[in-house]
Amino acid sequence: MNLEGTTRGLRLLEEIPCSLPWSSQVSRAEILEACALQASLHLLAIRLNDTSPHKETVDGCVQGAPEPQTPNGARPVSSEEREGSSMAPRPPTRWTKHRPPERRIWLPLLLLSSLLLAVASLHAVAAFLRRANDLGRRCAPQPAECTAGDVASPRPRIAIVSFSDESEGGGRRSFRGVRAAVEGNKRAYAEQMGYGYVDARDLVDRSRPPNWSKILAVRSQLPLYDWVFWNDADTVVTNPNTSLDSILQAALEHGDFDSSPDLVVTEDFNGVNSGLFFVRRSKWSENFLDAWWNQTSFVQFGSTKSGDNAAMKYLINSLSAEELSVHVHISRMQCLFNSYPWVPSWKSVYRLISSPLVTWQGVYSDGDFMVHLAGLDEKKKWIEVILEQLRAAE
Repeated sequence: MNLEGTTRGLRLLEEIPCSLPWSSQVSRAEILEACALQASLHLLAIRLNDTSPHKETVDGCVQGAPEPQTPNGARPVSSEEREGSSMAPRPPTRWTKHRPPERRIWLPLLLLSSLLLAVASLHAVAAFLRRANDLGRRCAPQPAECTAGDVASPRPRIAIVSFSDESEGGGRRSFRGVRAAVEGNKRAYAEQMGYGYVDARDLVDRSRPPNWSKILAVRSQLPLYDWVFWNDADTVVTNPNTSLDSILQAALEHGDFDSSPDLVVTEDFNGVNSGLFFVRRSKWSENFLDAWWNQTSFVQFGSTKSGDNAAMKYLINSLSAEELSVHVHISRMQCLFNSYPWVPSWKSVYRLISSPLVTWQGVYSDGDFMVHLAGLDEKKKWIEVILEQLRAAE
């Protein structure tokens, strides 16, 4: 038994007599000792954790004394409580980053607004480039200025040669349905201008990707015409009032077709493009076409690139400076006869930023002679949309 508790209990008993009943078998000393023990236990309980004031009688012996209070009314913490609280294990605390509710709401709205703004900006750029000709760009052929000594040449005989091979499977880059969608457009233009139109699909060589057979198609018509205009199947005549004669004259910057270069091409972001070009009937042209066909190391299968374009660029770059200047002419403006539609995409944005002049010179605008759907998927749908826009503009 705690001596200090017993002493305090005795003092309490002197102030408040124990209410236990007297008995002949229990002496007063024994009762006092029992009450003192109960008081000691009561005080020990108060020191440990009991914070409520005890005003009730403890087993009828002692009524607890009121707890001491601090000036602000709170119960002072004992040394035992401080030691107990410091030794008790603390539950693990999970730290989380609490964001204000307003921030959680505004963040997705900000991202959505940024996305919508980016999409709107891309479509605004597309609309702006579509009006390039209205904004000062000149791709339509202009009448050539005659200088002293120029002799007007008779109108050349020109053939429009093309084909669409649809024997291969589908896919987003498929040419399925392209021939039927665009053939009427090209035939009508050829008849209007008095040109020949040749569908050379019967000349496709199955040992190579179809694009290589354009060489065979052009070679077959070269003895019959003064000029052969090759155009890939995914092209549409968008300005039927522009003649091929005027395009050649604008590209060559003179009207003497007999002394002209033998090959007229355009350039895009990747250099010379073999999708559309003019070839003049000459021995040099025949040799060039034969050399182009023999570049078998460039043939590629299972890819959107068949290798014919890379082979043409290789041959042109292999020419000497003198031969290049005499026989090959690269049009200053791609949009003269090989315009590309500007479609919003990350690739288009990159090209616009990295090569703005090339984009400006080659982007399709209202009034251009021909649009080329190079590198675009769903070609048949694009052709149908363009033809519908042309009909609506009539």
